[in-house]
Amino acid sequence: MCCVVFDFSDPAKNLKEKDIKRQTLHELVDYISTVTSKFNEIAMQEITRMVAANLFRTLPSMNHDNKILEMFDPEDEEPAMEPAWSHLQIVYDFLLRFVASSETDAKLAKRYIDHSFVLRLLDLFDSEDQREREYLKTILHRIYGKFMVHRPFIRKEINNIFYIFIFETQRHNGVAEMLEILGSVINGFALPLKEEHKLFLLRALIPLHKAKFVSMYHQQLSYCITQFVEKDFKLADTVVRGLLKVLAHD
Repeated sequence: MCCVVFDFSDPAKNLKEKDIKRQTLHELVDYISTVTSKFNEIAMQEITRMVAANLFRTLPSMNHDNKILEMFDPEDEEPAMEPAWSHLQIVYDFLLRFVASSETDAKLAKRYIDHSFVLRLLDLFDSEDQREREYLKTILHRIYGKFMVHRPFIRKEINNIFYIFIFETQRHNGVAEMLEILGSVINGFALPLKEEHKLFLLRALIPLHKAKFVSMYHQQLSYCITQFVEKDFKLADTVVRGLLKVLAHD
C-alpha cells in the first residue's frame, strides 16, 4: 500500500487515499520502533522497496548556466518546500528508525542498503527543502556508523559531489549538511592519518573555499579543517599554503 505514490501538486486530489496512506505509514513507524525480533530478509527487501518508491525521485532541475548562476543568490532565494512532505517526512522517520534499530542486522541489511541505495540518498542532498536535508544528514551518518563496509564508498562519493560543485556547477544545496557529517567522520580518523584522508583535505576541502557562495557552508568547512589540524599539526602548513593558493587564483 505504501509503495503507491500520490500527486501532491494538486492538494484536492486523492484526499481520502492520501490520508489512509499517511495513517498506515504512522502505524509502520510505531511498529518499527517497538519490534523485538530481528528483521528477516523478506522484510528488509520490502522495507527498502517502499522507501525507494517514496524517496527516490528526480529533484526539480536547477539551471547551471553561468548567466543564471550570476543572478542566483542562495541567501536571497526562497527555498522551495517539498509538496509531498506530509508523506515523505514519515518515510524518512521510518528509514531512520530502521537503520538505527538494534533489530536490523547490518550484515544482512547491506544487501539492500547497498551502494546504489546510498548513491540515490546522496543525490537527494541537493533538495531545496532543508527539512529533507536534515533527515538525510542524520540517516547517512547512521548508515556510515552502522555499515562499516560502506564507509570508503560514502567518502569517495561525497568527494565526487564536491569536485563537481567546485569545478563545474558551483551550485548544490547540501554542501553544509555533507560537511557536517564529515566533521564527525574526520574526528574519528585513526592516527597516523591515511594518505587518502590527507588528499581529501588537499583536493576537496581546501578548494571548497574558492566557491562563490562559500558563506553558506563556511562554518562547517572550518570545523572539518580544524579537525584535520588537531589530528596532525603538521597539516597546518598544508592548509595555509593551500588557502593562499586558492586566494591568489581569486
